[in-house]
Amino acid sequence: MPINSPAYGQIIPTNPQQPEYFQERMRQQQEERNQQTQQQFKETWLRLNLQQPQLQQQKIQQQEFTQQRQELIRQQQFRLQQQETRLQQQEFTRQQQLRIQDQQLRQDQQIRQQQEFRLREQIRQQQLRQQNKL
Repeated sequence: MPINSPAYGQIIPTNPQQPEYFQERMRQQQEERNQQTQQQFKETWLRLNLQQPQLQQQKIQQQEFTQQRQELIRQQQFRLQQQETRLQQQEFTRQQQLRIQDQQLRQDQQIRQQQEFRLREQIRQQQLRQQNKL
């Protein structure tokens, strides 16, 4: 079948020096580029629209993950505050116990001093009585 046959879909002049040939060739090349661009656009559009549900799902999962992480952080902060409060209470209780012990020690010391004073006084009184008997 010759190249100029209508079966090829077009009739190309046999003399390539004619200006119509160049214009037709440029028009065909432009049309091919347009078709390639449209095909690329179509593929991109399809890919994006097919990926859109996946991207939406990923975005939702990312948001859920972020919310869970923030909730964990809040819980940890709450636990830390509770622990800090417990430690403060323990320290307060310890300080109270120390004050009470200190108070008891002073009372014990006063009692001992009073007992010692009474004992010395008794001894002195007894010595005085014995001297008076002599």
